Amino acid sequence: MKLTLKIWRQKNNKAKGELKTYPIDGIEGDMSFLEMLDVLNEGLINKGEEPVVFDHDCREGICGSCSLQINGEPHGPDRLVTTCQLHMRMFNDGDTIVIEPFRAKAFPVIKDLVVDRSAFDRIQQAGGYISVNTSGNTIDANTIPVNKHDADEAFNAATCIGCGACVAACKNASAMLFTSAKVSQFALLPQGRIEATERVLNMVAQMDKEGFGNCSNTGACEIECPKGISLENIARMNREYLSASLKG
Repeated sequence: MKLTLKIWRQKNNKAKGELKTYPIDGIEGDMSFLEMLDVLNEGLINKGEEPVVFDHDCREGICGSCSLQINGEPHGPDRLVTTCQLHMRMFNDGDTIVIEPFRAKAFPVIKDLVVDRSAFDRIQQAGGYISVNTSGNTIDANTIPVNKHDADEAFNAATCIGCGACVAACKNASAMLFTSAKVSQFALLPQGRIEATERVLNMVAQMDKEGFGNCSNTGACEIECPKGISLENIARMNREYLSASLKG
């Protein structure tokens, strides 16, 4: 395939960025999107030009660091995949592909397509823990019975990889889906109930402090989430927050 890439280039957070156009050919449909960018960068390096900076690590859809806005969609046109799992067969010969970083005030650009998502880390640090000793004192797994539905829902929430697609998809750049997933994975289990009140109040407060917007109620976050995190988590977090506020 021959493609035209329009890629956001920005030297640093203070610099003014712009879209630059790069023609590329010889792209195979079985290539991943990141492999295509590797081909582009190899060509740029051979010509003595600065390669496009983008984030990646596992390239297996596990870490979420490969977050890119592709033709206006977080992680591109496919569903339930991260950018590294997106294959070029989703595009056609002659296509123009616009590639940008995730856009959010709380995700400042570091360089080109890389953004600083440490705001997510600070939200988790504000309350994403339990005080129950889960190591060093091995006990039988059935000592604390957990309803299977609750266990399944907790596991589903815990599959959130913190990529930030929910934020990029939301017109208000809301982190409600991410934060609610981190609240839910503990709130649904008896081990997590000890800090439940403190957790939801602290994590929501930190979310607001980081500059994320309010939930837009459009559901774009769930649609674009590569792990299919449900909007039900936001409803659960709202209930947890209301209960915690009344207790406080």
